Amino acid sequence: MQELGTAEARRVTHEVERDIVSYLWASDTRILYLQDKGGDENHQLFAVDIDGENFKPLTDFDGVKTVIIDDLEDEEDAVIIGLNKRDPRIFDPYRLNVETGELKLLAENPGNIMGWKTDHRGKLRLAVTYDGVNTSLLHRRSEEDAFETVVTVGFKEKIRPLLFTFDNERIYAASNLSRDTAALVEFDLSSGTEVREIYSHQDYDISGLLYSRKRQCLTGTTFTSWKVENHLFDDEVAEMFGKLSDALPGYEFSIADRDRSEQKFIVGTYSDRCRGAYYLYDKTTHSVEKIADLSPWLHEQDMAPVEPIEFTSRDGLDMHGYLTVPIGAYRKNLPVVVFPHGGPWHRDTWRFDPNVQFLANRGYAVLQINFRGSTGYGRKFWEASFKQWGLAMQNDITDGVHWLIEQGIADQSCIAIYGGSYGGYATLAGLAFTPDLYACGIDYVGVSNLFTFVETMPTYWEPMRDMIYEMVGHPEKDKEQLTATSPALHADRIKVPLLIAQGANDPRVKKSESDQMVEAMRARGVEVEYIVCDNEGHGFLNEENRFAFYEAMERFLAENIGPPSRQAVVEGEFISA
Repeated sequence: MQELGTAEARRVTHEVERDIVSYLWASDTRILYLQDKGGDENHQLFAVDIDGENFKPLTDFDGVKTVIIDDLEDEEDAVIIGLNKRDPRIFDPYRLNVETGELKLLAENPGNIMGWKTDHRGKLRLAVTYDGVNTSLLHRRSEEDAFETVVTVGFKEKIRPLLFTFDNERIYAASNLSRDTAALVEFDLSSGTEVREIYSHQDYDISGLLYSRKRQCLTGTTFTSWKVENHLFDDEVAEMFGKLSDALPGYEFSIADRDRSEQKFIVGTYSDRCRGAYYLYDKTTHSVEKIADLSPWLHEQDMAPVEPIEFTSRDGLDMHGYLTVPIGAYRKNLPVVVFPHGGPWHRDTWRFDPNVQFLANRGYAVLQINFRGSTGYGRKFWEASFKQWGLAMQNDITDGVHWLIEQGIADQSCIAIYGGSYGGYATLAGLAFTPDLYACGIDYVGVSNLFTFVETMPTYWEPMRDMIYEMVGHPEKDKEQLTATSPALHADRIKVPLLIAQGANDPRVKKSESDQMVEAMRARGVEVEYIVCDNEGHGFLNEENRFAFYEAMERFLAENIGPPSRQAVVEGEFISA
């Protein structure tokens, strides 16, 4: 922790076995943080004073996951959390005293509520339910009243609550009802109808809100094109953002925090080549003072620029993504790492990515593709991915690779594919279903068998099972398709080197997904390099494990698509995710 006006940071926690996942302020003197055990994602909540004293486990329950619902900014001794303590499939909301650890149940989840939301007074008044194929918005006037259904829609339609209006009567929401891209709307909870559309973009979904607690007004909304963009409604914020743009040229920025008077703001910067820094902005004087760099050991001039790209898929969809070329490299016949994102209902964005910069620093061009299903591009683009694992979604990645070859940038004999989670599945699918396209692959906590994947989902995904069947495929109704698109069942087609990395405690993609892929390859007499970390889950969090994985990846790629012309190695620390 570092106090404003000082240059020295003070260590608050002393964790040695497991990294901290996230943290937040409970009060001006007390910090909360979430941490799991060995990657099992059963996060527990801990509290500690800013001087490192008064440490207390607050949700020390075995096999129970803690989620934060509301930090209750106006209450210094309480937060609202969700716990799946009563039933591992669902989360009940509790008010938690951060000093004593006392828990008060605020509502009992009937079995289908997947999200809760509070009003501006910190009262729990909204809930979102799933029955597998439909989603409902529930509302109550007070915490003493019962929840009542406001509206029910199919899961492909969305009314995502963002914020109560400042009179606590209606909500602002991101809605795609009767439209393709999600718009910012005002929604009436009494009638279950949209009152007005505030802002929409014809190409991109609205993703967030900017607002003033002090002045009780919306100030803007955000969406992501090739980078995060703001659409501002408020002259005061427009002026402030203009001053910040002038003071921080070449960087994107966002507001990380502000004081209650909304005169002083913590501003975070970032770019494609920089993790960024934090600054203190004084609205009265328009002064901007640097607080700290996030990674001072990484030098911006050693990082490679990330550029947006576009191409057209074989069936006519507009595809977007990013290309990173090593510094100083001639854009011709380069070794390439194709890096599909996880999710898959997620997306890549333009910002600093340690994986990308690590690979570019070692001399590889990196291709990222927001294949169909990537979020933020509207409902039609999202729905185009349903039941398309290994099919049209994979074709989009393949088409991107062919586009890069046609541009003359890629050496078609030196192309690797590497990804995590769904990106790991795309890696295995790429090697199995387009066996002549890639020279090698790296699967990081990836799905290999769609049957076992849907059978072993975390218990708290259970209310979404029918929805997942519709989006991925049903093990009985779609048996033929899932058989055809499960890489583990077609390991005989893979003919290039494969590296697999897996956390033993992964709750989302079980270790058995990687085990069966390795077993299938070894049964053919093909050796697979297999890294298993016993103290990790869905991705490696501990630094020593990340270092070991990156070292193995560097060697593996150099052996199979290199060695590339080495770029200047970053001084200091290994770049890590």
